[in-house]
Amino acid sequence: MDLPRWGLAVVGGRSMQPTLRDGDRLLVRYGVAPAVGKLAVVRLPDRPLAIKRVTRRVADGWWVERDNAAEGVDSWLVGAIADADVVAVVRCRVWPPSRLGTRLASRSSD
Repeated sequence: MDLPRWGLAVVGGRSMQPTLRDGDRLLVRYGVAPAVGKLAVVRLPDRPLAIKRVTRRVADGWWVERDNAAEGVDSWLVGAIADADVVAVVRCRVWPPSRLGTRLASRSSD
């Protein structure tokens, strides 16, 4: 049995503002299931890996959304994300120091 692995992800772009900013570094865990309301690293069709918020489970996989409706791509444009395309889940922000401890929780609880 393979144990889940840890890694780092770097935020690129503005689609997750105000929660995440371009250049933020995140601790992620591979090999674990996402949870509704949390952030995940996902493989979008014909695009690089992206960080999106998991909003619900649907028949075809996971519905993921951006926090900034004016920027980026999410399930509203490409549909549900298959289980195999959820690469990792975000556990916490590790950089920059000025933003450590700020919440990554779902938009509805902010």
